[in-house]
Amino acid sequence: MAFSSNSSGGPMAEINVTPLVDVMLVLLIIFMITAPLMAHKVKVELPTASLDKKPEILVPPVTVAISNNGDVFWNDQPMGSVSDPQGLKNRLEVNLATNLAKEPQPQVDIRADEDTKYEKIKTVVTIIRESGMRKVGFVSMPERN
Repeated sequence: MAFSSNSSGGPMAEINVTPLVDVMLVLLIIFMITAPLMAHKVKVELPTASLDKKPEILVPPVTVAISNNGDVFWNDQPMGSVSDPQGLKNRLEVNLATNLAKEPQPQVDIRADEDTKYEKIKTVVTIIRESGMRKVGFVSMPERN
């Protein structure tokens, strides 16, 4: 290997670009192979949402609240407890029957304490779904930063 020397007589340092070119060629080949794979094969036209116009609510939603001890409230009116599922089912079905006749059907929003056991929530949701209500949703609080 030969070194060229400058006027002072010492070796002249030059950058060897061969490893740099090798790495760049490998990256180029990787991107050429993976780029076609990143294109989606099935074209789906997704709906666009605009916040300019809010959807109008024809029928106000019904709120069912479940406390952590199992008490159930229908639009803030006490309905009973999850510990007595048959009594709760009878009371809920009376209220749900009036809403089933409405067209369009109102949405039932489920609110529960964060300490409420999932079994209690499941029991109430099952009763509501078995009664024929199609729109059942859950209400939550946004996360705090």
